[in-house]
Amino acid sequence: MSDAKTPDDPLQRERALSRWDNEGGEPVSTLAETLPGVAHIPMPANGPAEIGARKTGLIIVDEVNGFATVGAGYLAPPAPNAQVTRMVDETDRLAKRFTGDRRPILAFLDTHVPGKAEPPYPPHCEAGTGEENLVPELAWLEQDPNTTLVRKDCINGFVGSITADGSNRVVDWTNKNALEELLVVGICTDICVMDFVLTMLSARNHGLMPTLKDILVYDAGCSTYDLPRAAAEKIGLPASAAHPQDVAHYMGLYFMHSRGARLVDQVILSAAR
Repeated sequence: MSDAKTPDDPLQRERALSRWDNEGGEPVSTLAETLPGVAHIPMPANGPAEIGARKTGLIIVDEVNGFATVGAGYLAPPAPNAQVTRMVDETDRLAKRFTGDRRPILAFLDTHVPGKAEPPYPPHCEAGTGEENLVPELAWLEQDPNTTLVRKDCINGFVGSITADGSNRVVDWTNKNALEELLVVGICTDICVMDFVLTMLSARNHGLMPTLKDILVYDAGCSTYDLPRAAAEKIGLPASAAHPQDVAHYMGLYFMHSRGARLVDQVILSAAR
């Protein structure tokens, strides 16, 4: 007997996964209702993190207009989104404290050559469109001497940090500052943030950053996009491109933790040593 909360018909299941009624535009399911099997996987314990005793750097992933400013592009929220707003607010709060304490910050900015595709996604964050720039709330970082900006042309910021001479800007930044831990925030939790964090964990284990001990991912400082099935199909994408926000955010956090990142639900900042 099938679970009534999980439709057997693929079309109906796809519709439930999108979290939206394609006709009325209203939410139709919660995470527990849509994927009961996933919802029963316990989210790893994520407690507070106190930033103070260790040398800690803040990594901001892709909080640019094309992903986080309403109406700015194909992958930007079409309407105000609580998860995205919370991410930007928390990032701004943390960045101001980090730079005030002279702790290093590195911000990735997704930036693509116009007309050069990044499958499977539609055009986004092309240079010269404004989508590739930090959201207004974080634009001050462009003039902050404590912040290193890295424009990347691919999903994974670690790969995007590789330079023509083979060096890596994020590895060099970590080593130059002798960082013991990184606090990561940004968008999208399950795409750019997750790919970067997983690669950094492997690079740490490989010994590329001798002082780095831990990578922390701040739940409230991350978000992802919500793309209902109808909206995906309207712009010519397959139904499989539907991207339910809550499910994707959850799974991104889960996989990062399963590979060794530490999830935190609160960041307590004390004076730098």
